Amino acid sequence: MQDHEYHELAEATIWAIEAAFENTGLDIDSECDGDMLEITFPNRTVMVINKQPPLQQIWVATKFNGHHFEYRDGQWIDNRTGAELWELLTDSGSKQAEQNIELDADAAGGA
Repeated sequence: MQDHEYHELAEATIWAIEAAFENTGLDIDSECDGDMLEITFPNRTVMVINKQPPLQQIWVATKFNGHHFEYRDGQWIDNRTGAELWELLTDSGSKQAEQNIELDADAAGGA
């Protein structure tokens, strides 16, 4: 993937993640600058999603773990566990929010 393609895709994904969290109806605070998204849950725990351009990855830091995602076959895949980005965000987001949430990439306009 060319660098400009990575930047467009990663930024669109990060903006879609922010929209998806906002669509949960939870009292979540988010701050996004295109390269980094910080989600603060009602219990004050934080999740950070950011671009890693030299590696063409998206990194996700949750309360529990850190994950490095590479874009493969149309999906962002954790290079350690094989988890898909949106599945991990739903699972980790539910744990951090202390209630079930569903994050929908399609509804958020995400990749």
